[in-house]
Amino acid sequence: MTDTLLLIPVRSNKQGTSLNVGKLEPEYQQVTSTVELDPQDMERLGLEAGNQIRLRARSGAEVVVTCQPRKAKDPSPGLMFIPYGPASSQLMEADTAATGMALSKHLEVQVEGPL
Repeated sequence: MTDTLLLIPVRSNKQGTSLNVGKLEPEYQQVTSTVELDPQDMERLGLEAGNQIRLRARSGAEVVVTCQPRKAKDPSPGLMFIPYGPASSQLMEADTAATGMALSKHLEVQVEGPL
C-alpha cells in the first residue's frame, strides 16, 4: 500500500551512543535506518514490525528502511520518526531557506510497503 506521511528526523539515545561506536558499524546503520510509525498507521498500511518500506521524497530521492511501531504514550498518526543518519539525509530537501542547513524537520514522504 502507498500513502503520504510526515517524516521527522530526530536525535535519539541509541543514535548518539551508536555514533560513538562508528558510523560504519552495523549498530549505527541499523539504528539510523529504522523508522517508527504510529501503530494506527502501521495497521492501516498493512505493516508489521520489521517490515521493509520505501520512503520517497518530493525530490525523487528514496530509501528503504525498516519500520517499527512507535512506543510513545501520545498517539501521532500521520507522523514517522527516524534518527538522523544516512537515510534521513538522503531525503532532506536541498533548500536551506537561507540558513545554510537543509530543511529536515517536516519531510513529506510517500510510504510504500511492505516490500
